[in-house]
Amino acid sequence: MPKNLYANYLKRLIDFAVALVLAVMLLPVALALALAIKISSRGPVVFKQKRSGKHGHTFMMYKFRSMAKDNDVMSKDCADKVTKVGSFMRKTSLDELPQIINVLKGDMSFIGPRPWITEYRKHFTRQQKLRNNVRPGITGRAQAYGRNALSIHDKIKHDLEYVERVSFGVFV
Repeated sequence: MPKNLYANYLKRLIDFAVALVLAVMLLPVALALALAIKISSRGPVVFKQKRSGKHGHTFMMYKFRSMAKDNDVMSKDCADKVTKVGSFMRKTSLDELPQIINVLKGDMSFIGPRPWITEYRKHFTRQQKLRNNVRPGITGRAQAYGRNALSIHDKIKHDLEYVERVSFGVFV
């Protein structure tokens, strides 16, 4: 087997094992957040959205809902309606907790390029689509080096650098 194939299997094994342990350990936190979301606002507890994964495969990504049920994320005319619980979850990144399910299912990894909305992939260049050569992650280089302060082009640049240098020391 090629060296990088071993690394891919090892990364997946580590992702699965860590996700399984975290799922058990963080279950009380997840249940408390689910209850807080349900009590504080109407609508589903979990937000689901189609995202583009490894090799362009579409999967359903899960997050705790942080916005009001009637929020229109596509509207540029009004600001997002983030709930009070949602604001706390976003500041602490706890809204990402359900993505542990995506890691267990194999749709995502803990570290890798953030998965983009499927419609965005249509507009990527062939070079930019290389970011889909690896499993997307809950966090990645772009988050470590600037998060939302980075432009879309800088985020893609960090994603492509990760894809080229994928290893356990990629953040160095």
